[in-house]
Amino acid sequence: MANHSKPAHQAEYERKQHKEEMKQQVISFVLMILFTLIAFALVMFEVNSYFIIPTLIILAVVQVAFQLYYFMHMKNKGHDMPALMIYGGAAVAFLTIVTFTSIIWW
Repeated sequence: MANHSKPAHQAEYERKQHKEEMKQQVISFVLMILFTLIAFALVMFEVNSYFIIPTLIILAVVQVAFQLYYFMHMKNKGHDMPALMIYGGAAVAFLTIVTFTSIIWW
């Protein structure tokens, strides 16, 4: 019978990789919870709207980046086509919003 198990050094390397990936996911999850609490606090304490709106948008963009790179694994190899589709869709959505905003305002 052939032994199909991985060499010890490869198994150890994969174990370290999985541990590091889990650590990154936990850290990003904690940061997303923290950003959400900051957003709630800003709204709850009625901070100046000229400050709160850009801050909320920045926090949202950072959370979307965390979602894409850590939870949807866009940082991993082999996700080029899904990444292209997601970023292409985001670009089209952005251009659509800019187009309709400029049509309404001018």
